[in-house]
Amino acid sequence: MVTSTVTDSVASPRQRIGLTANVLTQGHSPGTLAVMAEVELSRRIGQNIKLLRDARGLTQGQIAKLAGLPRATWTNLESGAANPTIAVLHRVSVALQVSIEELTSRPRAVAKHYPKSMLVERLRNEVRVRSLLPDKIAGMEIDRMELPPLGHMIGVPHTPGTREYLTCELGEIVLTVAGEAYALCPGDVVVFRGDQKHAYRNPARTRAVSYSIVVLAPVIP
Repeated sequence: MVTSTVTDSVASPRQRIGLTANVLTQGHSPGTLAVMAEVELSRRIGQNIKLLRDARGLTQGQIAKLAGLPRATWTNLESGAANPTIAVLHRVSVALQVSIEELTSRPRAVAKHYPKSMLVERLRNEVRVRSLLPDKIAGMEIDRMELPPLGHMIGVPHTPGTREYLTCELGEIVLTVAGEAYALCPGDVVVFRGDQKHAYRNPARTRAVSYSIVVLAPVIP
């Protein structure tokens, strides 16, 4: 008797799924399959946790402290060898500011496209300020500032020890820091203490664009 075989070229999608399931489960008991599923889930959780921590620019020690967990526990989680309880996952999700579902779901694509409309933008004294990054980086702020003709904006002093890097991309920007003025042309950079009084001004009748990188001083408890 000849046994017919369904090949990939003629099998329907439902038949292919059935064939794949048979191959994956062949020779494995239900208990073994459950263990395999647990191992896969732990690996997935570890990968998600590491990706989320890296995106926030935090070390394992820093994020473990935020979560109220020992550093060794966090390291074990990221290795994919841990079998965390719901209580531990809750602490991790709160520290990373994501849902538990995001920790256990399949890892997202390495790349993600963010349209301009998804970036935070605000108006301050006619100046359009837009965050350049969709995710926050611990201790850092990066903004694009577009000043209209003759526009100006007063800066907000940051915590003591903060540094700000201002670079001009288009037009001319006059930065005033502690009463002293600095004129920036395209490509120029001024580094100054961000905890002082400062202001930005566009002296021309055409728009100007600059970028501000603020490196916040660490808060000592």
